[in-house]
Amino acid sequence: MSERPVPLLRAEGLVKTHHGEGAPAHAVRGVDLSVERGEFVAVTGPSGAGKSTLLHLLGGLQRPDEGSLLLDGERTDGWREARWAVERRRRIGIVFQFFNLVSNLSVADNVELPALLTGVSPRQARAEREDLLSELGLTGKERALPGELSGGEQQRVALARALVNRPPLLLADEPAGSLDSKGTREVMRLLARFHQRGQTIVLVTHDARLASAADRVISFFDGRITDDADLDGTPSRGSGISGVLELRD
Repeated sequence: MSERPVPLLRAEGLVKTHHGEGAPAHAVRGVDLSVERGEFVAVTGPSGAGKSTLLHLLGGLQRPDEGSLLLDGERTDGWREARWAVERRRRIGIVFQFFNLVSNLSVADNVELPALLTGVSPRQARAEREDLLSELGLTGKERALPGELSGGEQQRVALARALVNRPPLLLADEPAGSLDSKGTREVMRLLARFHQRGQTIVLVTHDARLASAADRVISFFDGRITDDADLDGTPSRGSGISGVLELRD
């Protein structure tokens, strides 16, 4: 019997509590999660459920108070921020709700920058950028600044930047949260297209339309996974109160 492949991403007992004014906010409470290569996983739930905190933990943007994270079988517990920064350029692409583009850099420079920072030659970085911008319908926008683009165009640039190094894992944090219906449809279509080519995606969203593009949906509530089910009719991997959750802004 062949051994089961190592998950691309595995979280074990992740805990994260935010401390500020008032009582501590328990954002993530003992989460276990495995993501296989080629999966498209949507994490859904109401605002304030802890979804974005979970994604930030998975991408090393925040550190867990407890628990471990394994990337391609390698424990990340001892990684310092410098190591995480390297991995976010090479193995983990991240797309944010508010794009996070460098406002005074052109579209071309925003997309090429992560490739150049990993040591890719300028020629190769330019070739990758040209291919992605062409596929994303942004040919002719190379010299534009982010502020000259629509929200949907900026999000496509952000997607190109996240994918320019062809990372095995793409994390998307409410990528359509600041877009109109047309922009949301564009993001949904593009994520589905890259997933069909084998891209592993973990998407955090409160939008049921975006979640429907995934092949596995995790319901998240009060810092915990309450349901985990494939959308192809496979029985749920978990149980809980997800059936009564209402997705809302």
